Amino acid sequence: MTTAVPTWLFWALLSAAFAALTAIFAKIGVDGVDSDLATFIRTIVIGFVLALILAAAGKFAGIGQIGGRTWLFLGLSGLATGASWLCYFRALKLGDASRVAPIDKLSVVFVAVIAALVLGETLSLRGWLGIAMIAAGAVLVALA
Repeated sequence: MTTAVPTWLFWALLSAAFAALTAIFAKIGVDGVDSDLATFIRTIVIGFVLALILAAAGKFAGIGQIGGRTWLFLGLSGLATGASWLCYFRALKLGDASRVAPIDKLSVVFVAVIAALVLGETLSLRGWLGIAMIAAGAVLVALA
């Protein structure tokens, strides 16, 4: 009997694949251009594509029902994303994509720790071992 891939895992794997392409395309794209300007161009493209998707699906209709707390945390998330992108593009401009990307993925480790401390989420001992291995692997690749 086969088990279907959970929906979240399917989308997470697609996210990882697109993130890999992002690193490669960005590394090529920052050649000969300021990394902050490159981040701006990328952001404009993302905003345009998402606006088209939302408009085509009629999803702008619910924007008036979004509460203040949601606006606050989505706004903070947007600021964190922007800061992350600026730093990521600067790192790609200065370093090898094969070394920058693993360090960027230390975000997985940071999320696990912050989710445990702030959100009260729990991981098993095996889960924490995996997080430690991600951290060690990222550092080993970056320092190779």
